[in-house]
Amino acid sequence: MRAWLSPRAWGRRIARLWRSSLQLRTIVMTVGLAAVAALSIGSAIAVSVSGSLFDARRDQVLTFSTNATVAAQRVFDSTPGEDAEIDSILNEVIRTIQTAVATPEGTAYAIQLAPGEPPSGFSANANSPGLDLDAVVSPELRQSLVDEAEDRVNWQSIGLRRADGGVSPGIVTASPLAIHGARYALYLIYDIRDAQETLGVVQLALSVGGLALVVLIGAITWVVVRLVIGPVHRAAVTSQRLAAGELDVRLPVHGDDVLATLARSFNGMAASLRGQIKELAELSTVQQRFVSDVSHELRTPLTTIRLAGDLLYDRRESFDAETGRTVELLHTQVQRFEGLLADLLEMSRFDAGAAEMELEPVNAVRLAEQVMGAMASLAAEKGSELVLIAPGGFAEAELDPRRIRRILTNLLGNAIDHGEGRRIEVWVDSDADAVALAVRDYGIGIAAEQLDRVFDRFWRADPSRQRTTGGSGLGLAISLEDAALHGGWLEAWSAPGEGSCFRLTLPRRQGETLSASPLSLPPVAEVEPEYVHSTETAPAKEPA
Repeated sequence: MRAWLSPRAWGRRIARLWRSSLQLRTIVMTVGLAAVAALSIGSAIAVSVSGSLFDARRDQVLTFSTNATVAAQRVFDSTPGEDAEIDSILNEVIRTIQTAVATPEGTAYAIQLAPGEPPSGFSANANSPGLDLDAVVSPELRQSLVDEAEDRVNWQSIGLRRADGGVSPGIVTASPLAIHGARYALYLIYDIRDAQETLGVVQLALSVGGLALVVLIGAITWVVVRLVIGPVHRAAVTSQRLAAGELDVRLPVHGDDVLATLARSFNGMAASLRGQIKELAELSTVQQRFVSDVSHELRTPLTTIRLAGDLLYDRRESFDAETGRTVELLHTQVQRFEGLLADLLEMSRFDAGAAEMELEPVNAVRLAEQVMGAMASLAAEKGSELVLIAPGGFAEAELDPRRIRRILTNLLGNAIDHGEGRRIEVWVDSDADAVALAVRDYGIGIAAEQLDRVFDRFWRADPSRQRTTGGSGLGLAISLEDAALHGGWLEAWSAPGEGSCFRLTLPRRQGETLSASPLSLPPVAEVEPEYVHSTETAPAKEPA
C-alpha cells in the first residue's frame, strides 16, 4: 500500500494538523457543540410535537368513539323486542357508526358480546370486512370492559398491518353497549397514519433546519476565527522572523481595537529588543576588540620578558640558591602568562566567530598516542599510568589535528591533576558516522552540583588545589568551543570518589549531524579490547 493511502499515515497527518492548527480546533469544536445543541433542541421539539400530535389525535378518536357509542346505543334502545331482525338492526348500527365517525378512509369496527356475558337471545356479531379482531384487540382491553364500573371509552395504541407489509400506528377503542339486558362491546380501530406523516414532515424540517443552522454556524465561526486568528498567526510568523535575526520586521496596525493594540505593543517590544541587541552586540564587539588588542599589545613586552627570563633561567646554576629559585619561579610564571594570553586570544576568536579549521584525514588512535607520549613525563611525576584502549577506533576522520590535540592535552592535564596517581584511561572508538575519544580517571571526582560548571570560563572545582599543568582556567571552555566547531559533543561524567570521564564525539565527515556516540559514558569494555597500549608497557597489538 502506498504511503499516502495508509490509514496510519492519514491518522498521523490529521493528528499533526489538529495539534498545529488553532483555527481547525476552534471551528471543529464550535461546529461540534452547535451540532450537539441543535440535536438536543431538535429532539426535544420532535418529542414535544410527537406527543402533541398523538394527544390531539387520541382526543379526536375518543370523541368520535363516544359519539359512535351514543348513536349505536340509541339504535339498540329503539329496538322493539328480542325478535327484531338482527341484520337490519346491525346494518342500522353500522350506518350510524360510520356517520358518527366519518373519517376519510373509514374506520374498522366490531360488535361482539362482552367478555364474561352469558349468551342472550339477541346475538350480535358484526365485523368490518377483513378485520382480524384478535390481532388488534388485546386481552387487557377486552377485560377493561368487565372491570370498569362506569360506561366509558377505553383505548389502546396498536400497530396496524398494511397491504404492502408495513405497519401503521393506530388506536383501538372499546366501549360498552346494552340491549335487552345483555352487554356488548363496540370496538373501533382507527388508522392514525396521517399523524405519523405529519410528524415525519416536522422531523424532516427540523433535521434540515438543524443541519443548515450548524453549517451556518460553522461558516460564521470560520469567518470570525480568520478575523481573530489571522493577526495572531501573523504575529507568530513575525516573532519567528525576529528570532531568526530579522530585527526590522513589524506587524501591520489597523484600527484601534484589541488586535491593533496587540500589534502596536508587539512592534514596540520588537523595537526595544532591536535596540538592546544592537547595544549588546556593540558592547560585545568592544569587549572582544579590547581583549584582542590587550593580548596583542602584551605580546611584545611579554616576548622581551620571556627572552630575558630564558637567559636568566639558563644561567640559574651560577646564582645563589635564593636567586636561582626566584629565576625558576619567574620562568614558570612567564610561561603560564604566555599560555594565558594565547588562550585569551583563542577565546576572542571564538567570540568573534573568526575561528577557522584546517581539516585533514586523522587517525584518532595515532593522535591519542602522540598526546599521551607528550604527557607521559607529567603523568610519571604524579605516579599515574596512561593506558590507551581502542576497541576499534582506527578509522580516519576529517578533523583539525591541532584542535583535537589541544582538547586531549587539556583533558589529560586535568586527569593527571585530579587522578590521585591512579590509572588514567584514554578510550578511542568509531563507527560509520562518528569517532569518539574519552579520558577516564579514577581520582577524587566532581560533585554533582559542580559538574554543570566544569566548562565555565575560569572556573575550578577546588581553587586551592595545586595544578601540575599550570592551566589558565580556560582549557575546558576552549575544548568545548573546539568540539562545537567540529559539530561534535564534549560531555562530562563524574562521581565523588570514583573519578571523572570526559567524552569527545566528532562526526567522521564534516557537515554531518551526530545522533549517537560509539562510546558509552563512562566507557565500559563489553568485550576484550582490540588494542591496548600503556605508557609503561609495549603495545599488545599494533593497529592495522
